[in-house]
Amino acid sequence: MLEKLDFLEEKYKDLSNKIADPEIISHTQKWQKLVKEHSQIEPIVIKYRGYKEVTDQLSEAKEMLKDKLDDDFKEMVKEEIKELTEKEEVLTEELKILLVPKDPNDAKNVIVEIRAGVGGDEAGLFAGDLFRMYSRYAERQRWKIELMSLSDQGVGGYKEAIFMIKGKGAYSRLKYESGVHRVQRVPSTESSGRIHTSSATVAVLPEADDIDIEISPNDVRVDVFRSSGNGGQSVNTTDSAVRLTHIPSGIVISCQDEKSQLKNKDKAFKILKARLFDKYQQEQNAEVAEARKSQVGSGDRSERIRTYNFPQGRVSDHRINLTLYKLEAFLDGDLDEMIDALTTSDQAEKLKKIED
Repeated sequence: MLEKLDFLEEKYKDLSNKIADPEIISHTQKWQKLVKEHSQIEPIVIKYRGYKEVTDQLSEAKEMLKDKLDDDFKEMVKEEIKELTEKEEVLTEELKILLVPKDPNDAKNVIVEIRAGVGGDEAGLFAGDLFRMYSRYAERQRWKIELMSLSDQGVGGYKEAIFMIKGKGAYSRLKYESGVHRVQRVPSTESSGRIHTSSATVAVLPEADDIDIEISPNDVRVDVFRSSGNGGQSVNTTDSAVRLTHIPSGIVISCQDEKSQLKNKDKAFKILKARLFDKYQQEQNAEVAEARKSQVGSGDRSERIRTYNFPQGRVSDHRINLTLYKLEAFLDGDLDEMIDALTTSDQAEKLKKIED
């Protein structure tokens, strides 16, 4: 641990010099990256310097005991050693927690994509329930929601719902939601009262900015077409809908919810950037398979992560074996207890790896 801390302190000194260098300041993007890295390391370095002060004082106090001291002074030194030892233990634990790898995306806004899975109309209705659940959670956090793309099912549910949640730390709270969500309930159309199982997939992507990813205009084909479905007077009268095709990856994004072609294009590019950023991150994570195994949220879109059981009024997360018997409140956006448990479990796994 001390070797890592020494390395970080040297890196911090190096970054401090670089961000003050006029040559680097003139290159805005490079300078912003270095400033971001500097601010991430700073709390660890400040804590480490405090730790070193305490250990130095402790060493001096222990050396003093070797001298001939009168009884009263010796007791004072022993008391000081006791206090400093306790401080050292506290700072050691705090440093271990600070050394747990931070997700660089934690502070970012998120783009949430919900898609109906198996189960027909019931899967679409469940996708609608999840859309409302995350919307209510965002409201509780005082975050803003921006609808990106919505595909109605026709019976009150959604085939697909894509929306952005803007708020400090949105990704840090919602990143564990990616995966397959399963629902067990009796559909309103089921006359015999038989429990039906259906699913929806959720993908939570950090918003990517220009520092994270650059898209060459030559790599994207832009098509415009007339929108369909809800949209007011502009429907089928103007070419306001936009379709982006990212040629290297094959990713296709369509947006038609806005009456303005420019707004639809802007939203489509935001989704494209987030998906490309996520794709590159998934590829990097795959190269570090061992690290992925230690995380609660591996980002595997095919992993069944949670079951919502209506007859029993429970919601169960399969990754941490936690069951809460408050399904109604949960679907109304009361997610903090589950999210806190997932976060704690993930941090504990990472801390264990550092100690090993």
